[in-house]
Amino acid sequence: MLDQAFSEVYTKFKLHFYQKVFGRFANREATLTTVESFSMEVIMALKNPTIAEFSRMMQISTPNAAYKINSLIQKGYVEKIRSETDRREYYLRPTKKYIDYYSISYAYLQTVVDRAKQRFSAEDIAKLDEMLMIVSEELMPEIDLGRPAPKQ
Repeated sequence: MLDQAFSEVYTKFKLHFYQKVFGRFANREATLTTVESFSMEVIMALKNPTIAEFSRMMQISTPNAAYKINSLIQKGYVEKIRSETDRREYYLRPTKKYIDYYSISYAYLQTVVDRAKQRFSAEDIAKLDEMLMIVSEELMPEIDLGRPAPKQ
């Protein structure tokens, strides 16, 4: 039963995101390909990765990753920020243009969280938070969201 509940919640979040993205296609606002959308999701999740970190997570070559990143830069969704500690290294940072695009997904997440806070007791919310952190940190070791975002 737990597997079905996890699957249903995950599916509903995805479907809500897809509804909003397809709505933008109708208005000609969306300019990202599917692969570019996935790439941006990874960049957001990794919190300003380097191209090498991005390529490792996506399990693609660094030149292939650089090609995909350059397309996102040309479309105005990503910018490269030079590292203050190693001037040869750059971090990938989503632009306001992408943040505005991405907010359609995050806004729904926040809506669901707000509804949960209204529906459940503070103790239940604290327990849910604890359980989700354990799932994220201990039960999903294959995905390392890693380091904190670099200083700018």
